[in-house]
Amino acid sequence: MTDSPEYLKKRAFFDSLLTIYGRKPVLEALQDPSLPVHKLHLADSNRKDQLISRIEQLAADRNIEVAHWDRKGLSRISKNARQDQGVALDLALPKYGSADRFLQENSGAHYELLALDGITNPQNLGMIIRSACAGGIDGILLPKKGCAQIDPLVIKASVGTLFKTPILRCDQLGATLAKFSEHGARVCALSSHAKDTLGTLDASTATIFVLGNETHGVSPAVAKSCTHRIRIPMQNDVESLNVAVTAALISFRHQL
Repeated sequence: MTDSPEYLKKRAFFDSLLTIYGRKPVLEALQDPSLPVHKLHLADSNRKDQLISRIEQLAADRNIEVAHWDRKGLSRISKNARQDQGVALDLALPKYGSADRFLQENSGAHYELLALDGITNPQNLGMIIRSACAGGIDGILLPKKGCAQIDPLVIKASVGTLFKTPILRCDQLGATLAKFSEHGARVCALSSHAKDTLGTLDASTATIFVLGNETHGVSPAVAKSCTHRIRIPMQNDVESLNVAVTAALISFRHQL
């Protein structure tokens, strides 16, 4: 049975795996004892240079399982043959999962999520995660393409809060938002021209706040799935805020 407790537990574990790649990022991750590492992947063709030797030593010191692959096998793990440098690392993040599973488990419930549309700056992503965690946001919808991905730079910028914040992966953000809307969620895009403000938005409905690209804002494809427009009132002719600042204001709107 595909819905057996054993199957669901196994699927949840694999959904929690985040694979990073590249010799320096993997080395930095292995040097951080707070990172929950699952498995190290190495290409058989790797030269035994100083970095590889250090990576292998750190894995041995932490009793981390090491898998050896040919180049094609390693590229299937990293999904980036051009930049993996023959090294990949699986991190087992306890709150890393899928948007579909969250929706399945929380349909009809009250929640507040941030959805990221084209956030490409790793520093911004890390700060958004930190604000969402501190403000009690229930999760962050992060598409697999078009946004900065979780890497050591993001982990560092999040100051450890990545491990406390549900990161909900999806393939196409627009289609995922449409699914949430069909299940009763209010999907809000930030717009300086909106009539309603963030402060007047009631808290009685499950709500997703869509944060757009640092330069271009919410993309047209994602905007089609938004059901509401809201704005943050600003003075002195200021047109917009940094996306991480916006995320902080949303995350703390019930706390102040």
